[in-house]
Amino acid sequence: MAGLDGASDAVRLAVVVLASRTPSETGVVEIRTGELGRWLGLSVSYTASDVVPVLRRSGVVSVETAEGEYGQDVGLECRVLPLWAAQDVAGHPLNLSKKEFATLLRLLEAVMAPGWTHRDGSVTPAGLIGTRTGRGAATDRLALLLLVLEARETGRVRQCGGTVDTKRGRAAATVARLLGCTASAGERVLERLEERELVLRVRLRTGSGMPNRSRLLVPAVAAAHGRTVADDVQEDRAEALEPEFSDPDVAAGPGQTPDLETEAQVSSVPVMCEANVTEPDVAAALHTDHPPVVPPVVPSQLSGGFSGEGRGAEGRRPGRACAGENQAADGESAVAGTGSLVAESGPLRGEKPKESPADERDGQRAAGAGAGGWWQAVGGGKARRQRKVGLPDDLRLRVGLGPVSWLWERLNGWQQNQVEAAAKTELTQLAGLLTRPETAPQVLADRLTGRLRETGGEALIDSPFGWITHRGLVQRPSCSDLRCDDGIRLDTGGECGNCGNVLHLRRARRARIAAEVNQELPGLGEDERLQVIEERLREHAAVEAEDFVRRREQAWVERARRDAARAAAQHRAERERQAAAVADAVRQALPCEDCGQDRSGGLCEACDISRRTEDLTVEAGLIAATWCADLDDPDHIAAVATDVRATLQADIATAHTQFLRLMNPAELEADPVAAASALAFAALQAVEQALPEYRSSALGRLARTKEAEAEARRAYATERNRRWFRANPAGADAVAAASKAADAARERTAQYLLAARLKQLREQTAARTETAAAAPWTDRLPVLAARPLDGDATGPVIA
Repeated sequence: MAGLDGASDAVRLAVVVLASRTPSETGVVEIRTGELGRWLGLSVSYTASDVVPVLRRSGVVSVETAEGEYGQDVGLECRVLPLWAAQDVAGHPLNLSKKEFATLLRLLEAVMAPGWTHRDGSVTPAGLIGTRTGRGAATDRLALLLLVLEARETGRVRQCGGTVDTKRGRAAATVARLLGCTASAGERVLERLEERELVLRVRLRTGSGMPNRSRLLVPAVAAAHGRTVADDVQEDRAEALEPEFSDPDVAAGPGQTPDLETEAQVSSVPVMCEANVTEPDVAAALHTDHPPVVPPVVPSQLSGGFSGEGRGAEGRRPGRACAGENQAADGESAVAGTGSLVAESGPLRGEKPKESPADERDGQRAAGAGAGGWWQAVGGGKARRQRKVGLPDDLRLRVGLGPVSWLWERLNGWQQNQVEAAAKTELTQLAGLLTRPETAPQVLADRLTGRLRETGGEALIDSPFGWITHRGLVQRPSCSDLRCDDGIRLDTGGECGNCGNVLHLRRARRARIAAEVNQELPGLGEDERLQVIEERLREHAAVEAEDFVRRREQAWVERARRDAARAAAQHRAERERQAAAVADAVRQALPCEDCGQDRSGGLCEACDISRRTEDLTVEAGLIAATWCADLDDPDHIAAVATDVRATLQADIATAHTQFLRLMNPAELEADPVAAASALAFAALQAVEQALPEYRSSALGRLARTKEAEAEARRAYATERNRRWFRANPAGADAVAAASKAADAARERTAQYLLAARLKQLREQTAARTETAAAAPWTDRLPVLAARPLDGDATGPVIA
């Protein structure tokens, strides 16, 4: 149709969907934008912004809409105008009956229905390609529909004739001509359909094992007619061995004409960007036949008699049978042997042609270089790195660079080193982004495979090094998320949600601006309206770019400030660490405050233990004074503390005696410092063992005081007066519960009295200690000087 010239596949498919859903009675289709998008495999926003407006402007579909919040099309009332005009026109091909409309709708449901879940719980499954959504979904759906319409009952699709690109194949050219696109685009569509096993490409072979014709099959069509693809392939293989054949999807041979019983949808117009050579399986049929000058190498029953059969797909002209028959392969004159049927190798014999000098040099270099490569001297006394024949030995690199192994062989030594370093860097980055770092090589391999599919294959890459380093290996985030690569999340493998948000925001912004323009300038024409919308979008984009630059500069300033603060904090921490190390060294050099031992850090081990023992002794005296002394009489308190100290000193003496009995006197004399520490520790253990006994005794005595007894009586009475004991307050249960509550109250009171009296005694002790002045060194030194030296001592000395 003229109105659909240049339209996208989504628009063309939308016309077909609307035509299939057209009621035969009214001719008006009522459908929501979201439901139309589900049929096309597209989102609601894309359908509303890129499909419906084009349908309205095309003149093929009349669209009346119910607008949504931002002016977007929600409810659609559509009329396919060619169907509308063909109503009641006898003999018109678009004047469809009700049965024909139902058949068309049933076909589209089988191919691309999105699937529905009904209110009664029943489920209508999706069609063959109904689950295919996202980018290119409409193209794939339209291609499958056209292939289904073109397929025969056996599932075989009649392929196009004529010259096609051998790099793509006749099947890809057929899909391309059906869609009206390039051969590379058709090949990508065909690959996607093959991945879903919706179509099959079968390459048959002759009896000699040479490649024969290819077949494009739609298994679902064959299954619908009760046939299987395997049966059709077996028939094709049998046909391939017949001496004479003529197939409608290949050009006619000499003296043959193609079968034109049915009109094909595929035109014979060559596809854009195709080579000047043909596919190997049909190349022979496009040449005129020559009289055979030399005996044929291929059996005659498998040959069509064409001179181009042995040439393959290399695109060279056929050599003359008599040219150079008496020349040897190395260029020197020679005479062929009498026993040979042919004089030399050439394209007419189907043998491998002689390699060019450049190919021979490359082959010699590849044969001479090892897998790891080495340095080779070249002209001028310099050395250069030999290229590696295979991929690096690192398993991660071999997996990651596996899809571009053929490109790797085309690199020189320096380029291979650069690619290897870039691949290692990319693997390191991927390992930091993925939840499972061990999958980084496979993720990189999938990325290279996808980039090769975008390019169209390795054969179309002219600069392998530039393609690998600047297109294949690099990550291409579509949004600000570091895990995004071409709209795919690297860690999950699913679609990037942030990209979807960005796209949704942009479409919402465009819809909002369009609504504002419609409200502010209602009289504008369609072209002027679109121009105003584009200008406002450009202005908004410029403002966003300025804001982005400003925020980026602020981020740089903030990052510099944080780096400076971090450096200052690290410098300050380093200075503090050095100062602490110096202070610790000075402290370690100080003598003991009590005994004067050198380099004791201000207090030796024995004196430190002695101080702890003294503190526990004082604590034991205070605990004993809480129940047996008058807290207001300091002399009485001191007497109790003195008695406790004497008891503990006796325990300490007993512990010392037991320790000295167990130890060898010679060992004690050999290390008097260690002996003093051991004796001090024995004294500490004796006091620590006695302290819990003093505490338990104090709690027992305080639990029998008047305060504790009064608290116990109150708890006893309160418990017996509980609501559940009022019926029998003198019962066994009531008495037991009251006794338990009284004991708990008595224990709590004893603990409280002990803590309160200890606090009072400590305050009194601290006040007396502050009033007493510490003895100066002038008074302490004579006492220390009167002590005998270590050599004159008869036993361990405790400071």
